Amino acid sequence: MIKCVYPGSFDPVTSGHLDVITRAAAMFDNIIVAVLVNKNKTPAFSVEQRMDFIRRSTAHLPGVQVDSFSGLLVDYMKRQNANLVIRGLRALSDFEYEFQMAAMNAKLAKDVETIFLMTDINHSFLSSSMVKELAYHGGDISGLVPDQIKNDVMNKYRG
Repeated sequence: MIKCVYPGSFDPVTSGHLDVITRAAAMFDNIIVAVLVNKNKTPAFSVEQRMDFIRRSTAHLPGVQVDSFSGLLVDYMKRQNANLVIRGLRALSDFEYEFQMAAMNAKLAKDVETIFLMTDINHSFLSSSMVKELAYHGGDISGLVPDQIKNDVMNKYRG
């Protein structure tokens, strides 16, 4: 059985992330969306909030679980008995970094494979940073984040 992990910071989860999760869920029976806890970064949303956002946004998708981890992805993969990493690509500029990460993961854990899914072209410009910047300035984030979390994101920045 293939067990997949889609890791990321998801601060917050965007429509691009949801596109990748939805398409991966159609290909694989069991996907863990794993929120990275990076002690070197200060996220806008707590890990609990980010996990809640993902759970609410993926409730309609069978086989999708949400978890969090810190440390090396390959160590988390071993703990989960997972063997496939899913990574989303928005543009060619993402590929070089993602390819380096996939190569390092393959060196550290020979049984871990990485697949890349291109984000739908309608989301190729989208990032969590852009969503936060737009929300901070009171812009309309409709369609940029799942409908289930839009108000939560906007409320974070209303003063």
